[in-house]
Amino acid sequence: MEGLCMHCKSKPEEEERVDCVLCNATWHDICLFNLREMYEFTESDWGCPDCNDKNNPKEQGAAAAAAAEGINMFGNATAPPNNSSTCSSSSGGTMVAKILAIQADPSLTEEEKARKRQELLGGNEKGKTLALTAASDDESFNCCICFNMLDRPVSTPCGHNLCLKCFVQSVKKSGKTNSCPVCRNLIPSEMAKQPRINVTLVIAIRSAKMSWNRRRHLINSDHQGPSSSTDYVRNEDKPEEAYTTERAKKGGIANAKSGQIFVSVKNDHFGPILAEQDLKRNLGVEVGETWGNRLECRQWGVHLPQIKGIAGQKDQGAQSVILSGGYEDDEDHGDWFLYTGSGGRDLSGNKRTNKNQSFHQDFKKANQALLLSCTKGYPVRVVRSWKDKHSAYAPEQGLRYDGIYRVEECWQHVGLQGFKVCRFLFVRCDNAPAPWTSDEHGDRPRPLPVIKELENATDIVERTESPSWDFDEVDGCWKWMKPPPVSKYKEYTGNSSGRKRSSSIDKPVLSEAAKKRLRKQYGCPICHQVLEMPVNIELKNLILQQVGEIQEDSDDC
Repeated sequence: MEGLCMHCKSKPEEEERVDCVLCNATWHDICLFNLREMYEFTESDWGCPDCNDKNNPKEQGAAAAAAAEGINMFGNATAPPNNSSTCSSSSGGTMVAKILAIQADPSLTEEEKARKRQELLGGNEKGKTLALTAASDDESFNCCICFNMLDRPVSTPCGHNLCLKCFVQSVKKSGKTNSCPVCRNLIPSEMAKQPRINVTLVIAIRSAKMSWNRRRHLINSDHQGPSSSTDYVRNEDKPEEAYTTERAKKGGIANAKSGQIFVSVKNDHFGPILAEQDLKRNLGVEVGETWGNRLECRQWGVHLPQIKGIAGQKDQGAQSVILSGGYEDDEDHGDWFLYTGSGGRDLSGNKRTNKNQSFHQDFKKANQALLLSCTKGYPVRVVRSWKDKHSAYAPEQGLRYDGIYRVEECWQHVGLQGFKVCRFLFVRCDNAPAPWTSDEHGDRPRPLPVIKELENATDIVERTESPSWDFDEVDGCWKWMKPPPVSKYKEYTGNSSGRKRSSSIDKPVLSEAAKKRLRKQYGCPICHQVLEMPVNIELKNLILQQVGEIQEDSDDC
């Protein structure tokens, strides 16, 4: 227990109590005197029998540091040693000596000593300054040979600190003399053969480094503002514009994150974005709106992927596409266009784009999503990009929302590069006029254009059922004629602080064979059930820890 003598295990009176200045152990004065006499301690041997070892350099190095401060084991002043070396712990301003001086100060209570030690090692701004000085300028943390930060420090009896590697090389070069490379004092042969790491000094160096890192983080935070490098940032806490995180390897929009999401649509929302879904303006996303880049387009929920041209799921359908001129087979006629699917290009490694096609496309993944939208007649939002240099309908800069289209047909055709591509016929069907027309009303049902390449096409798919998004002759507008597909996502309301993760998890049902394997591999040898709160006994068997004592006549286990 705390406060008991390390030898007789009884609590000494105040006038009989002596605390070791190195390990802070409690002793009776007579017990400590007799033990020091029995172990033939001299005045140069510091510490108590519990921490002092003549073959242990870590204690002798710390003792020498205390001697440099002029403090003996009992906290009394002594004459400083005559050593003019400015290296290592003989320096009067060393970190270890300051810690020992705090321990030997009789005017301080134990709580005050602990607080001062914490401040010294980086507990406040003053401590951080001291730790920073110790980590960079204080020679107590520098090797006397290589003058670098100590690595696996070894402290000699004369009070000098060296790296373990430097100490071993110095001993080899000194031959049979085993002398200190700084002051040429003799080093015990036991220490020369088997040096020990000064753990106390290691802890002090580690604490100083941690203090410096904390200080540097605070300085950087003051200059750069709050850090945005977090795993999860609530939508309301994000900036309104796209931003680059500290974790991004490169600067620029390619490694940026989108800012706040301004609409309450789900990730698989079909059709236009209405006014009631607009959390910022209460206007919705109107045809003809433009954005500077894809991240801004994402903030309004029009097209969520930052790189992909098709937003959709193979079992749900496609919600939006971007025309960016990625394939030279594309044809844009404004009110209708021929869109080439995704795939067929080698994007291995770190490639994001590749203009050369190397294999055939097929109706999988994103192409399958467009195929499903074709057969069901789902509305697809269309965005045109300034990158499409072959289209007369593309904006001069940025991206533009051009309204709702519908996939009428899809097929496979041999493209200009000699490989099969998936082709999709999009026809506009929006209630608002197109940005390139002066009409006051939106689209009306129109006959499909004649596509010449259908003559040599394969795997042609046409809609056989009435479309879900169609023109209502009674209301005179395009709307959902069938219920839209059920979303797989929760609707975002604009405030993520009240959202809670579900604590219930749907566990798969195990078969009898799987249960038998679990009982055999992780079963208790007594009750033959799967282990719960397993414990390990001397026989190395896992048994089930029961609550209370196990009755001898119990049938459970």
